Amino acid sequence: MDLPLFPLHAVLCPGIALPLHVFEERYRLLVARCLERREPFGVVLIRHGREVGPLEGRIARIGTSAVIREAGHYPDGRYDLVTVGEHRFRIERLAAGTEPYLIADVRYLDEPVGDGDRARGLAERVSRRFLSYLEALQPALVDDDGPELELEIEIEDEDDADDPRRVGAGADASEAGRQGTDTDRRDLLMAAARRLVTPDDPTALSYVLSGLVQVELPARQRLLEAGDTETRLRRLDELLSREIRYLGSHLKPVVVNPRGMESRRN
Repeated sequence: MDLPLFPLHAVLCPGIALPLHVFEERYRLLVARCLERREPFGVVLIRHGREVGPLEGRIARIGTSAVIREAGHYPDGRYDLVTVGEHRFRIERLAAGTEPYLIADVRYLDEPVGDGDRARGLAERVSRRFLSYLEALQPALVDDDGPELELEIEIEDEDDADDPRRVGAGADASEAGRQGTDTDRRDLLMAAARRLVTPDDPTALSYVLSGLVQVELPARQRLLEAGDTETRLRRLDELLSREIRYLGSHLKPVVVNPRGMESRRN
């Protein structure tokens, strides 16, 4: 099927919220098309170089479709969007010259679990390790000038399963920082994380954590591209173990705030 592409210096995982500010003309046209047709677009990682110029050969072949949850339209044509990752896809072929933005013939990918028992066991272990990682990460985020850890995923309200919403634990933590102490901020962040991290659905958990762990883009892309849930959870287990070791050695991680990233503007 044909899917318009939005190449970014970002990796979008299914279930993760991605805010975008759209000002370049070709992507305004892409957004207008998707809004009119109520269709998703595809987010793919730019592996190297900038967004300008020919992108064939510079973008990842596996990406995630993004549905537009919220759209604000400025008088000058710009958009502010909140999008949410939906399904992984593989680019089969790029269509040349039909639109000012890229269009690809894509194939949506299945989500095999691998060995179910091993995946569930890994999900429990990785959940515990992620909470340990967040505990270790807190001292690196105490600086007022430092970036915030954003926890934004698509969940369902327990009282209304048809009302999906985003949870921004980073925003909650910021408010706590203004109103209370660092302990308040930490407690809010950890409470939000415990609510989000449950091993009941290993596949959903693997994508949530792939979208939240603060790692370099190639590592996040490897998580997205994993052939099954079991493999993705194993990679997460290794990554989280590495990050906890780094944090224990007082090596401050690079923490990306998607709301402020210039690379998510076009």
